[in-house]
Amino acid sequence: MWRELADGVELDDDPNRIDVDAVHDFLSNHAYWAEGRPRETVERTVREASRVVGLYADGRQIGFARAFTDGVAAVYLADVYVLPEFRGRGLGVELVRGMVEASPWPDRKWLLHTRDAHELYRRFGFGAPSERLMERQ
Repeated sequence: MWRELADGVELDDDPNRIDVDAVHDFLSNHAYWAEGRPRETVERTVREASRVVGLYADGRQIGFARAFTDGVAAVYLADVYVLPEFRGRGLGVELVRGMVEASPWPDRKWLLHTRDAHELYRRFGFGAPSERLMERQ
């Protein structure tokens, strides 16, 4: 899947196009959920993801999302970001739409964790956790 968005921004799910150094820089230095994550870990999560989607402006990686799944029942969405200077343009919406709705698993149960982007994910049917959700850190 490749799509041109407004202002020449590209949305692409080609895993070979992901700039692992750029993704690592954002995740390890600017993302509250992945602060300090080693580059080797980021490289492996990109390589072993079931699907990755990137946002690009002038060839530069400006956004990213990855998902992993059992292929049958559930998909977990992780590491979703758009660089701060590109926020407020609807790119996060397009990134999540491209990941979820244009994926091979739009009809599966999708899961994610977020502390600050609830409104974005509600647009795609994500809701509050149920009384059955448990988490082990």
